[in-house]
Amino acid sequence: MAMKLLVLATDPVDADDVRSALPGDDIENSEVLVVSPAVNESPVAFWVSDADEAIAEAQSAAEQTAAALREQGARARATTGESEPLVALQDALATYPADRVLVFVRNEDEARYREDDVLGEAQRRFGVPVTEIPR
Repeated sequence: MAMKLLVLATDPVDADDVRSALPGDDIENSEVLVVSPAVNESPVAFWVSDADEAIAEAQSAAEQTAAALREQGARARATTGESEPLVALQDALATYPADRVLVFVRNEDEARYREDDVLGEAQRRFGVPVTEIPR
């Protein structure tokens, strides 16, 4: 049976990065949902609710990642998610029963992910293996 993988990434991710995070598993024929949170890059943008640019960037990142995975034989689709990673995961897992979750974390976001315990909280809440991949 093919693996159902959820990839959470703010920036585009290539297939080699995904493959490297899955030693022993192949992404070929896997079903993959790529979720890119619509993150505002500055507090000012957040407070003035300038979400259009963040959503457009998230959609582009998700589409690029899904396209790269499809080139390697995965059945991948893309969507955007809430700006908070845990909420984005929760929303995605409500309709997509993933076997595994890969969270690609930008260096500048690493402290926030740890502070919010995104990975631990995701594993406790959703009971699915979650792997963090620093970028």
